Amino acid sequence: MGDWTIVGIAFGLAMDAFAVAIAVGVVLPQLTGRRVFRLAFHFGLFQFLMPVMGWLAGRSLYRWIQAFDHWVAFGLLAFIGCRMILGAFRNGSIESEDDPTRGWLLVTLSVATSIDALAVGLSLAFLRVPIWKPSVIIGLVAAILTGFGLAFGRRLGASFGRWAEGAGGLVLIGIGLRILISHLNAGGPPFP
Repeated sequence: MGDWTIVGIAFGLAMDAFAVAIAVGVVLPQLTGRRVFRLAFHFGLFQFLMPVMGWLAGRSLYRWIQAFDHWVAFGLLAFIGCRMILGAFRNGSIESEDDPTRGWLLVTLSVATSIDALAVGLSLAFLRVPIWKPSVIIGLVAAILTGFGLAFGRRLGASFGRWAEGAGGLVLIGIGLRILISHLNAGGPPFP
């Protein structure tokens, strides 16, 4: 597998992380270097680890995960998207315990945006492609695009305020729906 193919895969996988980072950038009251680092690091780390896990898992686990991975991604993104939409109607900005760059919300977003990378790792195992180089590239591209997404989302949030926060929630729900529909149209089982 060529380097340009790996970079193309990395950009494709990073699009969900980029879109979620835009939505997170919209809701943050202040974009600090620490927050950018936390989100970019975690999104990059999970995008790195998931292909490795998929590659190690092999064929038997792939069949088990494939049956419901799209439902998990949809559920996580829809839940967080709904929280963001509700947050747009609350007074004030995002509360500190709802900071998407901390705690379980950060882990949830990291898992939701990297589930597709697990399937890529499984595919690479079937093709007998060594996993370390693609995983490093996938993780780095995700981390870099997450940083750009946060900065872009922050500019949107500063311009459009609560409307942008609600739109960010809708984007997350839309990403979840896209993942769900693409898997269901690919002939996967309709329910786990």
